[in-house]
Amino acid sequence: MSPITVSPFMLQALSLADKALRITSPNPRVGCVIVDAQGQILGQGHTQQAGGPHAEIVALQDAESRGHRVEGATAYVTLEPCSHHGRTAPCCDALIKAKLGKVVAALADPNPLVAGQGFDRLKAAGIEVEVGQGATLAEQQNPGFLSRMKRQKPWVRLKIAASLDGQTALQNGQSQWITSSEARADGHAWRDRACAILTGIGTVLEDDPLLDLRLCPHPDLTPRMPHLVIVDSQLETPPSAKLFQHSQAGAKTPRKVWIYAAKDHPEKRQALEALGAHVTLLPNPQGKVDLPALMTDLARREVNELHVEAGHKLNGSLIREACIDEFLVYLAPKMLGMGQGMAHWGPLQDLSQGMSLVFTETQLIGKDLRVLARVKA
Repeated sequence: MSPITVSPFMLQALSLADKALRITSPNPRVGCVIVDAQGQILGQGHTQQAGGPHAEIVALQDAESRGHRVEGATAYVTLEPCSHHGRTAPCCDALIKAKLGKVVAALADPNPLVAGQGFDRLKAAGIEVEVGQGATLAEQQNPGFLSRMKRQKPWVRLKIAASLDGQTALQNGQSQWITSSEARADGHAWRDRACAILTGIGTVLEDDPLLDLRLCPHPDLTPRMPHLVIVDSQLETPPSAKLFQHSQAGAKTPRKVWIYAAKDHPEKRQALEALGAHVTLLPNPQGKVDLPALMTDLARREVNELHVEAGHKLNGSLIREACIDEFLVYLAPKMLGMGQGMAHWGPLQDLSQGMSLVFTETQLIGKDLRVLARVKA
């Protein structure tokens, strides 16, 4: 079977979807380009923040603002037009009302509220539908949304900064800073695209991190702050922790703080809840937080992509519980000898028990090497 040719208009729609990378959560990143029979672009756009117009509506509005008629035109869109009333009205109804002649979509929408119904309504209105152009690229833009809809859990990306010999800290716990300022800023950009950031109580107590976006370009203009998830079995998070700065009333970009514990301590819980934290008890039989159940709960909270920055113990637990989908690793050109490794798990008894990965990207960031690797299906 020959590969599907991707038209320049679909590539343009995918490029527009890239511009929505950091703003659409929990909605998918979608781009749309409307073209006439002569190949002239009549209107284009991408999905806006949740509650704002979807890509198809932005493209229709763009065409109208330019004085173009779209009757009989073709819309190239990176995801099936929605067919349900959510935060906005159905996009397929708008395309039908505009009397388009054809819709070319990269992907069907796996959302059970859509799931082909958008295509069916377009076809019933006499609009031709083609599906598949640019599907792989569209999937790469929306791993979290697709994961939440298909698997009922987020796409989980584990970020690690280490020396070339795999050490994330010295034996005495010192870790700031192994990688360069350029790598740290790049890490903040990956935080920015996530719906939430997860860390553990060990990191909270040792580093007192903000886990915000302060190293992103123009952080004051960031339209949203990823929510924060803390794995804290015994509710040891101190109310004085810096991470609460962005959850307080009046914060410019407020975020939610979700704390998952294994055992309730009423006084501690009430003190954290007074700061706006949401405490959830999810114990497993070993008296720790049930990590797979946590992932399911985050999907219920509409978390698409989860960015993990934790210590080697929690990293190991997440790997052992098969919670990780992708690794984002920064390797510094230095050797640290004996220290704390990337993840504490095992020991394995056979090489076949190791986690198999697929390298998807390597790139120099400043003087450090950034490696992206996905867990092999």
